[in-house]
Amino acid sequence: MHVRLRPPTVADVPWLDEADSTPENRGLFNDFGLPRTSHAEQAQKGFIDENHGKLIVERIADGEPLGTVDWRPAMYGPPPESRAWQLGISLLPAARGHGYGAEALRLIAEYLFANTGANRVEGSTDIENIASQRALEKAGFSREGVNRGAQFRAGTFHELVLYSRLRSDP
Repeated sequence: MHVRLRPPTVADVPWLDEADSTPENRGLFNDFGLPRTSHAEQAQKGFIDENHGKLIVERIADGEPLGTVDWRPAMYGPPPESRAWQLGISLLPAARGHGYGAEALRLIAEYLFANTGANRVEGSTDIENIASQRALEKAGFSREGVNRGAQFRAGTFHELVLYSRLRSDP
């Protein structure tokens, strides 16, 4: 294992702001053209609550922060048991292509199964983002299909490939 996940602290706000400050850092598939805001307000409220969360992906060898993983609810019906978690991941350019993303995705799924009652954790990625698709598959997620025209980014709608892990999956 090469990475671990940890909760951000107030001391991490400058790093989080810097990591989210440029299109290069966010990456082609995570740049929605939205105005950037400081993470200071989020730090005051807390980075984890019953509906959302963010953890820092950190290299174990030297404690270097490599990026973040986050989650938000995806509802598949009105009862609380129908809530799944939709994941997001953003790694800095230097951290991409080393397998850290797959490890982080596996760890966040395990964390959510251990700390919530969710039966399902899902991730979606642009149909052209082959690296992210490979990371999800290496992390034990199963490809389910394509959500056509699901995401508006860079002035147009994009198809997303949907992946999931269930609590009962190996």
